[in-house]
Amino acid sequence: MTDLSLDFKKQGGLLPVIVTDFQTGQVLMLAYMNEEAYQKTLDSKEMYYWSRSRNELWHKGDTSGHYQYVKSIKTDCDQDTLLIAVEQVGAACHTGAYSCFFNEIYNPE
Repeated sequence: MTDLSLDFKKQGGLLPVIVTDFQTGQVLMLAYMNEEAYQKTLDSKEMYYWSRSRNELWHKGDTSGHYQYVKSIKTDCDQDTLLIAVEQVGAACHTGAYSCFFNEIYNPE
């Protein structure tokens, strides 16, 4: 594991987190982490986020049972965005869909 300094200061203490299915690479969701959520995720290997709407720490799956187990963590070149591959239990989206990205806007095919 590489020791990198993530830039939590650039975006008001939060990092965007792109979450993918570790087996298929499908994008499941976009969420945010503060430093506490990031550290809890590293320590537990389960996903924690910062809820911007509720202004609180959020352990994915505590309410729904749809937990996310960390398989890999990468950062972008600026170290201000995370890409985390997970083993998804159940749906990732609060709507019950497997992925939050199901509303198609454009597809030329």
